Amino acid sequence: MANFTAADVKKLRELTGAGMMDCKKALDESEGDVGKAVELLRVKGQKGVAKRESRTAENGAVVSLIADDATSGVLVELKCETDFVAKGEKFQAVAQAIAEHVFSTAPADLAALLASEIEAGKTVKEYVDEANASLGEKIVLDRYARFAGAYVASYLHRTSPDLPPQVGVLVELEQADATTAKDVAQHIAAFSPTYLTREDVPEDVVEAERRIAEATAREEGKPEAALARIVDGRVNGFYKESVLLDQPFAKDNKKTVQKVLTEAGVTLKGFARFRVGA
Repeated sequence: MANFTAADVKKLRELTGAGMMDCKKALDESEGDVGKAVELLRVKGQKGVAKRESRTAENGAVVSLIADDATSGVLVELKCETDFVAKGEKFQAVAQAIAEHVFSTAPADLAALLASEIEAGKTVKEYVDEANASLGEKIVLDRYARFAGAYVASYLHRTSPDLPPQVGVLVELEQADATTAKDVAQHIAAFSPTYLTREDVPEDVVEAERRIAEATAREEGKPEAALARIVDGRVNGFYKESVLLDQPFAKDNKKTVQKVLTEAGVTLKGFARFRVGA
């Protein structure tokens, strides 16, 4: 183990702008020589990584990967600062590599994913930092979804023809039905539900909606006797906007999504929807 102190790490960070772990590794490799560590970081392209941390990453791509037998799948969002980088082959290759890693390793959560090795001796966090340095922009990996069930499908949507997919949806059904899965995934992409069922909505959220509905009705001068009915109606309106199974179906708004699923004889177990930067 190289002989260096926390002060050496701090000095190296100030000199290069690189991240703490990168500085420690460079000091290890240079046997505690700060000057050599600076050179190592410059060669590896780490200079400026930490200085980009305060920037905003609102562009990027959503990538999906589905098993050949459709029993599992992943959805990964990787963000960057500009659409110029998002269009690039290198950025998209990084996103694809991370999706493949998530697919093959099934990490328990984001922390586990970032700490896992995507290459020999290199964690996903370090892999993203390398992309950060080589692409010259802040690169962010802060969410992914993975389902493993009876039937998993995805849908990716391009908001612009010259950009990679910006919206992605992953759905998990109890029964295999490619057509219904695609229809529902496209609906989710378009209507952005927050919850699957009414039971999934936290009680405090429902109570807040009721308070707002009642206060609004009183402000509008609605009669006291009608308040309960009005509040119930507005809360039901909230459910129709936020709960997937209550939403009017995109292809036939006379039916709810639940009715479409029921008619198809399938049960939707879960979904994930990512829109880059949102």
